[in-house]
Amino acid sequence: DWDKHFYLTPPDLDQLMPWLIEAGKRIPAFADAGIKTVVSGPITHTPDSGYLMGPAPGLRNYWLCAGASIGITQGPGAGKYLAQWMVHGQTEINVAEMDPRRFGDHCGPTGRYAIEKAIDEFHEMYATRLPGEQRFAGRPQKTDPIYDRLDARQAQWMEIFGWERPQYYGEPEAHTFRHSNAFDIVGAECRATRERAGIADLTAFSKFEVTGADAEALLDRLTANRMPAKDGGMRLTHFLTTLGGIETEMTITRLAPDRFYLNSAIVGQFHDRDWLAHHVANGEDVTVVDRTDDMGILAVSGPLSRQILAPLTDAELEAPGFRWLTGQEIAVAGVPCLALRVSYVGELGWELHHSQEHTAELYDALVESGEPLGMVHYGAYAMNTMRIEKAYKAMGFELTTEITPVEADLGRFVDWSGEFQGKAASEERLALGDDIEMILVYCEVDTTDNDCRGNEPVYDGDDLIGLTTSGTWGHTTGRGLAFAYVKPQYRAPGTRFEVQLMSDRRPAMVLDGPAYDPDNEKPRA
Repeated sequence: DWDKHFYLTPPDLDQLMPWLIEAGKRIPAFADAGIKTVVSGPITHTPDSGYLMGPAPGLRNYWLCAGASIGITQGPGAGKYLAQWMVHGQTEINVAEMDPRRFGDHCGPTGRYAIEKAIDEFHEMYATRLPGEQRFAGRPQKTDPIYDRLDARQAQWMEIFGWERPQYYGEPEAHTFRHSNAFDIVGAECRATRERAGIADLTAFSKFEVTGADAEALLDRLTANRMPAKDGGMRLTHFLTTLGGIETEMTITRLAPDRFYLNSAIVGQFHDRDWLAHHVANGEDVTVVDRTDDMGILAVSGPLSRQILAPLTDAELEAPGFRWLTGQEIAVAGVPCLALRVSYVGELGWELHHSQEHTAELYDALVESGEPLGMVHYGAYAMNTMRIEKAYKAMGFELTTEITPVEADLGRFVDWSGEFQGKAASEERLALGDDIEMILVYCEVDTTDNDCRGNEPVYDGDDLIGLTTSGTWGHTTGRGLAFAYVKPQYRAPGTRFEVQLMSDRRPAMVLDGPAYDPDNEKPRA
């Protein structure tokens, strides 16, 4: 009943009176002014209290602008950015937090998750959320076959796109803006992975197969990087809007001339699927299949990862036979796997992509082989720490539609000699040189008992010169680290400035490369 949403209800000031009295004490003019009009009615709440503005998932040219919990106050801005999106294909600000495709199919309007989360968000809407804090209403929704095994190992869970993903393994976190009790646990996970090996459940990532005679042509015109030239080759690629904004980041593995396997962040599942499918031109022979929910991923990383896998497979694992950034279809513990020699934590390692019906048996075999060698389990906290130590950028943090590959310092991932969507706009930014507005830098930060997490202001004296995007304490490098967008005159290695961390200004300095393994020897070992 559409009309139901526009009905008003009788005013009930008795419910509000305790808070109105307190507001009057805080602002005496409010107490003296009196109340002239009362508007009372239902208001919507999505599972995260953000509204639904943008393309509807799975549909072409069907747009949403609904679900606002703020009433009418943000209407003009919503209309402005929705119009930009519809006309130009992107907005001048990052609107990922409004995109309806940030919710998965577990968020149906009549399901337990949507209802319980809406109630929880109503109660918590104005609460101050602590770093890493999780809300448990409506959970769990999506788990993979080893959820119970990891739970028995004290996995502390986070929710992402409906999936349960381990944050770390140990006692529950006492959340705080400073170092929590998880700090030392995560440090141990990082050091053990770097020194020996670690296993991570990466099932909650997006997975697509793109096939057909025109599959390569489609991907080639959408991606800024070169396509893999040989079967088994891999590339990290960025898909741009026509205005050059970074729409998404994916790894592409070529399985055959007409068959490609793509991976991206799980929050992009619906978005990335639409981006691929909607760019297939009329008459092109291309099929996009979403494999996210039927394939699992287990990653084994660290200097002993080859020794852990060797007893479980007949495949050649040494570098000449299985090079870095390549993939092969092999059997591990009898389980058919697409093994990708890649590691998001910057170590020697493999991701084993397989049917989820075999996840449990594959996991058990890896644990049986790895634990005698000191292999540990690590979660999302440790993975984030290790990727920042390696200066790996992340979609949604360092990379958004607001910026192009030029600002994000992605030059080595752009084939300027080729043609791709967004090239002209990116070249315009490139031509600006030092007149560009902002540039991404990687820096060390002199932190104490709290570290950068993102969105901390960056200062030179009293001048605001930028903003951090993500940060961490480098447990294996022994220093605070962060990415930040700053004015271009601050980009040179050795440049110093300050980062605001809570009430303190902390010294920071631009680095000239990754804090960990700057020569990239470990992944290639």
